[in-house]
Amino acid sequence: MRGKIDRVSARSVLPDLTPLRVSPAYRRLWTGQTISAFGQQMALVAISFEAYHLTGESFAVGLIGLFGLLPLVLGGLYGGTLVDAFDRRKVALVSALGLWACSLALVVHVLAGWERVEVLYAIVAVQSAMFAVNNPARAAMLPRLLPMKVLPAANALGMASFTLSFTVGSLLGGSLIATGGVRAVYIVDAVLFTAAIYSIVRLPSLPPGERAPVPGFRSVLDGLGFLRQAPNLRTSFVLDMCAMVLAQPRATFPALAATVYLAGGKGTDGAWVLGLLQAAPAIGSFLAFCVSGWISRVHRHGIAIVVAVLAYGIAVALAGMSAIGLPGALWLGVTLLALSGSADMISSAYRSTMLQTAAPDEMRGRMQGVFTVVVAGGPRLGDFLMGSLASVFGEGQAMMIGGVLCVAGVGLAVVSARRFLAYDARHPMP
Repeated sequence: MRGKIDRVSARSVLPDLTPLRVSPAYRRLWTGQTISAFGQQMALVAISFEAYHLTGESFAVGLIGLFGLLPLVLGGLYGGTLVDAFDRRKVALVSALGLWACSLALVVHVLAGWERVEVLYAIVAVQSAMFAVNNPARAAMLPRLLPMKVLPAANALGMASFTLSFTVGSLLGGSLIATGGVRAVYIVDAVLFTAAIYSIVRLPSLPPGERAPVPGFRSVLDGLGFLRQAPNLRTSFVLDMCAMVLAQPRATFPALAATVYLAGGKGTDGAWVLGLLQAAPAIGSFLAFCVSGWISRVHRHGIAIVVAVLAYGIAVALAGMSAIGLPGALWLGVTLLALSGSADMISSAYRSTMLQTAAPDEMRGRMQGVFTVVVAGGPRLGDFLMGSLASVFGEGQAMMIGGVLCVAGVGLAVVSARRFLAYDARHPMP
């Protein structure tokens, strides 16, 4: 009897892998995305490292996010209409080829000696536009590839893919920069991205439904009009922006690694510690996934999202305080950043599920486009905000201010939309 109870208890805590078992197409997509994400995260570390060492300014690192913001917004809004209007597999494939071209451009800019921060900004801008089309296409596929009841588990797996690649990719990126320079990182990224292209090629055709829109400005307006009538989805976007715009700390990491944590003697100008700081939120997110077997059994998604975003803001604020008061305590800062990642994983899984179940199929591409603008554009705007705050107040102070603003923003959002707390996944309402 005790053995049976132990098995039941383990199943209730360990991650739910049902989506990988029931859908070969989803399994291939998840695997290809995971492999390619290792290289993309390594490249992200290299881009921020290169920008900081070309300029010596956290502000320049923050500008990376700003230059990617407008292409991301335009690509996400218009790309969502393409996802709803055309075969989702074809849209995903074309945009993936565009992303691969950006990876190759990073290789070329180093080999050709074009190591200027302006070149990095240009590549990031194009990359952001391609990502803004590719991400909604992949996300809108899931309800067509999987049963609705396993979508929370699938979204947790998606976060696990991201965080595993983020963790290992950040650490490998920092280590590879220290040994082979940014050129080696960019080459590895270009090679690994071929896995994503292969996984999309192997997908079945996913044609649009009978109510497919005509792509264009009118279709974008229809999507935004639907969002105005969807208070729960709208509030979920606002809460994510509270975290990602107001309390996104990654623009401070190069300076923290090189100065606050006194890492100049490790690797190349703190490259190893930079990789560790970049990886910390993802480490926490992956650890949360490892005990996420309960995630599909929670139905009050509104409350879960609010609690998770509050925890995120508090963790970032405390990480900033530790950088100010205990500048040599690297592992304390890493632990607090890991806690912020755990909270973000829980929030993301429930927000994604809410969007996939509450939005009708003919709107999923456009809603995923808006979602991409928020979840990917928010951090880019957050990079600029945090880099600007850091240039005025210092890196630790900027993180503390951002965390406090996040908590305050959540409070205002909940007061403005109290019905969000009553959202029940068993009766999804947009």
